[in-house]
This record gives sequence, C-alpha cells and structure tokens, in this order.
Amino acid sequence: MNDLPADAADRAAPKLGALIGRLAAPSAIRTLEPGAALFRQGDSVREVYVAESGRLRLQRHTVEGVRLTLQLARADDLLAEASLFAERYHCDAVADGPCTVRIFARRAILEALDTRPELARSVMAALASQVIDLRTRVELRSIRSARDRVWLHLALAADSQRQVAMAGPLKDMAEQLHLTPEALYRTLARLEREGLIARTPGMIRIIRGDPPDM
Repeated sequence: MNDLPADAADRAAPKLGALIGRLAAPSAIRTLEPGAALFRQGDSVREVYVAESGRLRLQRHTVEGVRLTLQLARADDLLAEASLFAERYHCDAVADGPCTVRIFARRAILEALDTRPELARSVMAALASQVIDLRTRVELRSIRSARDRVWLHLALAADSQRQVAMAGPLKDMAEQLHLTPEALYRTLARLEREGLIARTPGMIRIIRGDPPDM
C-alpha cells in the first residue's frame, strides 16, 4: 500500500440506528443498569432496539463457556441487525455500563421499508458497509504477526488526518483484533518506539510509514 486509506467516515453509509429513526418514531426509551440484559438468545423478536447512550455488548457463549463478543453497540447503532428479519434473537444483549436504548415496533419498520424505497436502499447500503467491516476484521485476525495486525488496523481506522479516535478502552481493540490486552499494549509500545505512531489520551496518530498489504 502506498497511501493510507481515506477517512472511513467519508465513505461509510449512515449508521443503521439513524436510518431506523427516519423510518419510524420510537415507542419508548428504556434505561438499563450495568449488567442488565436487554434480550437473551432465543427470545422472540417483537421490537427493534437502537442504542441511545452508553454501550451494550452483544455476545454468545460457547459450550466451553467462552464468551464471544459479536458487537459493541454505541449511540445510533442498531442492535442485532438480523432481528429485523428473524423471529428469535441469535445472541444476548447486555448493558456494558449504564445505558439507554430507543425501542421501535418491528412491524412499523418493516412496513416503512416496503413503502419507502429510498430509505430501504440506504438501509441495504448500511448493511453492506457492515458486511465489508466484518470481512475486514476477519482478515485482520488471520494475520499472524501482532505487529502487522495492529498496524494495519490503525491504518484502516485512521481518518484523513491519520488519526484514530479511541471510542472505548484499549481492551476493546484487543478483543476486536483477537489479541490479549497485554499483547496489544506491547505492540503499541513497539510501534511508538519505532516512530510510527504517537499516543495521547483518547487518540492514536500515525506519524509515518505505510501498512503491510492484506
């Protein structure tokens, strides 16, 4: 790669939660305490939820008891996108701290998708963008070198000013990259020693260099 990717925000589709809000008005706002479950895997889908504030963790547990995080939902994120077209939830949604969600009637959303094709196309574009993001994360995890994995992740996440704003703690990035927090901390320190990045609270800035090809 000769250049860092353009600002992801410039090319990304609108967040699904914002689009849902344009399709129907929320019927209620619900507040959750830390650790409270919004829904559980296997629950029937009757409503659609969009994160309002705070953060929710969508997760599954393997038969060995390992927790798999599928999504860390923040403001304007639609929770469990598949619930729009599924009869039951495929995961748990648990509050990762104090948070609120907007509640929408699923029937109203589906009816709006049928009658407002321009917004339906935007929803499809947002879903396609998320598929691309998911595939990128899967490919990143396939890179064996922790250094190259982190370096490429930063390059892909950087904006046009070559900066990566940290929306959450570093352990979230570690989980996304399938690394231990300790391995991520060591790798970031190495990149900083190499003069490739600079770190300030809440921000990582790429100073020089090009990432490896995927």
